[in-house]
Amino acid sequence: MTNPRFFALVPAAGVGERSGAGMPKQYVEIAGRPMLAHTLAALAEVPRLAQTLVVLSPDDERFEAALPGYAGWVARVGGASRAESVLGGLAELRRRGAADDDWVLVHDAARCLLRPEWVDALIDACQHDAVGGLLAQPIADTLKAGDAGGRVTATVDRRDKWAAQTPQMFRAGLVQRALAALGAAATDEASAVEALGLAPRLVRTSMGNFKVTWPEDFELARRLLENK
Repeated sequence: MTNPRFFALVPAAGVGERSGAGMPKQYVEIAGRPMLAHTLAALAEVPRLAQTLVVLSPDDERFEAALPGYAGWVARVGGASRAESVLGGLAELRRRGAADDDWVLVHDAARCLLRPEWVDALIDACQHDAVGGLLAQPIADTLKAGDAGGRVTATVDRRDKWAAQTPQMFRAGLVQRALAALGAAATDEASAVEALGLAPRLVRTSMGNFKVTWPEDFELARRLLENK
């Protein structure tokens, strides 16, 4: 039996409506390069990754101009939801030879401050795990539940709460089955695996691995990338 391989899958088919950028946020320049270029550069520095697949929207016309010479795999099979895009990417990995037992590390294009050592830590923690796992950060802030009017309805106990990050690492066969079962309700791969009754491993990492989402996040990401 051959050793399982490790593949990265980066869904980049979204439009980034919350960012206020007026364009798909993965192509917004931060510290002189498109956000997506920073993300892919970090993954390229992880020697154990056999290949990285970028999943784009079928009508994406920006990628080649924004990232000229990109040497990884690209597939325009993205869907309307994250789950659809990841499922499309998984099917493409299968067409390119990925097996059920190979590991797939799904990573948000907008987590552009990713460091190779964080990916290595996830692989080290999960490569022999029966389920797989994800990078995550324990919640430090007090959590409030709110109503539609913007008023607090409850204070939520934070003691066992974690903020899920990416990459999220699962066997190709397992995560494909999980996402197909849960569908668009899956906000991340771990939630789909949890719906099968399994418990992914939480691998603690830095809050620096944040997802660029709101307009003010771009400036923070720029400052951090320029001072790496």
